[in-house]
Amino acid sequence: MPKATTIRPLTIPAVSPRLLLTAAGAVLLLLALAYLVAFDQGALSRSGMYMHELMHDGRHLLGVPCH
Repeated sequence: MPKATTIRPLTIPAVSPRLLLTAAGAVLLLLALAYLVAFDQGALSRSGMYMHELMHDGRHLLGVPCH
């Protein structure tokens, strides 16, 4: 008769709160950068259209209309 084997339960690793906080911070930073590149038309920058002109070529590379 074959010997019985024990079945171990599948363990799922826990995600640390520090990893979740870091991931959330990275997502927020990337969303802010995407906003600045794609949609800011001088509304956030104090020097008028400086941010718009700085990100101008990036807008065209991503296909975002800005004129």
